[in-house]
Amino acid sequence: MRLPRVEDIEKRIPRPEDFTARSRGPATTARVGTALGIAFGICFLTGLWSHFQYSSPGWLPIGPNPAWLYRVTQGTHVATGIASVPLLLVKLWSVYPRFFLRPPKARRDQLLDVLERASIGVLVAAAIFQLTSGLLNIVQWYPWEFSFRRTHEAVAWVAIGALLVHIAVKLPVIREGLGASVEDETPVHSDGPSRRAVLRGVTVASGLALVLTVGQTVPFLRKVSVFGVRDGGGPQDLPVNRTARAAGATRAASDPAFVLQLKAGGRSMSLTRDELAKLPQRTHRLPIACVEGWSRNAVWTGVAVQDLIALVGAPSGSTVIVRSMQTRGAFRTSELPGDFVDDPRTLLALELNGEPLSLDHGYPCRIIAPNRPGVLQTKWVRELEVRT
Repeated sequence: MRLPRVEDIEKRIPRPEDFTARSRGPATTARVGTALGIAFGICFLTGLWSHFQYSSPGWLPIGPNPAWLYRVTQGTHVATGIASVPLLLVKLWSVYPRFFLRPPKARRDQLLDVLERASIGVLVAAAIFQLTSGLLNIVQWYPWEFSFRRTHEAVAWVAIGALLVHIAVKLPVIREGLGASVEDETPVHSDGPSRRAVLRGVTVASGLALVLTVGQTVPFLRKVSVFGVRDGGGPQDLPVNRTARAAGATRAASDPAFVLQLKAGGRSMSLTRDELAKLPQRTHRLPIACVEGWSRNAVWTGVAVQDLIALVGAPSGSTVIVRSMQTRGAFRTSELPGDFVDDPRTLLALELNGEPLSLDHGYPCRIIAPNRPGVLQTKWVRELEVRT
């Protein structure tokens, strides 16, 4: 049996000009790519802000005001990520024929072509990874062993770097494409849709993706967001990300002998839940917002953290370490910076929406503070220690 020659194989591989769909071309690619680039840019900046909120750098102090800031930035982050999915699919579809472009013959041009293709490969791989891992994080399914938060941040830098390189290399082509008409210049025999139809289609698809999912962040869209992971329901009219059972906190949190430990330097104090309830109570309406993009306003009642640490002689502006009774999972300990501790809205909450906290919402007591990621609103609190 005679093996096929390289020339014969090469003839069987399609060329870019073999794809005659009138809807493809620079005009479509440039417009969809620009929208995708803007969405990725917003997603990167809001994601970077989210990481700053988890661990604020010294040069960027993040305070409790405005109370709704994290809710807006993280909701925007997730929304632009979801909207990017149809944009990325159409972008890849529009440039797919160029995958079959033959490499140039000159060696110098071959090297440049390889570098360009490699950078595009990195960009596409990073974009697919970010969107896929982000969507899986929304539904809280982690079929991997690595840390989602650290890896998502690291690959985000790779994606945005590759995107900037791609824009720099393709800027003349982008300008030409944006200047070209979306109307078909000459009739082409093709069963495919027109360029304008493709652009309208991807706009509608991105819009539907937002409307059908963003209700977990935007309350008035909750009833139409049929694909929203969190519909706003749950115990005490608030969703639950991690139950007491999943956190391994059920036994300790249900113990009638529970006492809260307060520590500052060499001083300490223990308070039962009944004693906490007898202290001056404050009530505030504050949002709780989680990294998955969902958020909800709720009414919280409890003791101001600044009042609690004053019982052990801690000065204002003190940083407080919060320790939980949970035995499984991350964020068993969180840190309350001085600006948050000094804010009277930062509470050790005992009640939610006028009722004692349910076990899954942090009974016997939990932290609630303005402009703070949900995982740092520590539940099942057992100890507050002032850092000295």
